[in-house]
Amino acid sequence: MKVYSRHERRLKAPPETVGNLIDSLAGPDDRLWPKAKWPPMQFDRGLCPGAKGGHGPIRYHVIHHTPGERVVFQFDDSGLLKGFDGRHLYEMVRRKGHVVLRHIVDAECAFNLWLRWQLLVRPLHDALLEDSLHQAEKRLTHTTAKSPRWSLWVRLLRWIMARKGEKSNA
Repeated sequence: MKVYSRHERRLKAPPETVGNLIDSLAGPDDRLWPKAKWPPMQFDRGLCPGAKGGHGPIRYHVIHHTPGERVVFQFDDSGLLKGFDGRHLYEMVRRKGHVVLRHIVDAECAFNLWLRWQLLVRPLHDALLEDSLHQAEKRLTHTTAKSPRWSLWVRLLRWIMARKGEKSNA
């Protein structure tokens, strides 16, 4: 089964500034990943090809990084998405008069994993990515727009995950 997800923001900002956001991912001064609300993106050695890591139970490794433009991650055959065959990426695309900051997931998987993606992972993923892009937009354009509102389903899933975390820490 095919899994494809695309989130993007059109930004009136210099390409170098948007590229710097991408390059800050998983670093000590990460300005793109919404780590205040979500598990942080972490790697064993920064954004260089072969670096292993992920965020929360989602595991992947860096397969390509063009500084200032793009970073591509390959899903590992472990963690919550064990069985996913694909990748995800952040990229900056130059357009006339603006820049597009984009995140894409492109993968294939068996039906049972596709169902898990649709019901559990995708709603959380979509909320996380909207938070990430909102954070980027707010940092680059200095707007005071409200943060995206999570759906009731996302709030319920996060509550369940928090409860499970409390029980496993007891």
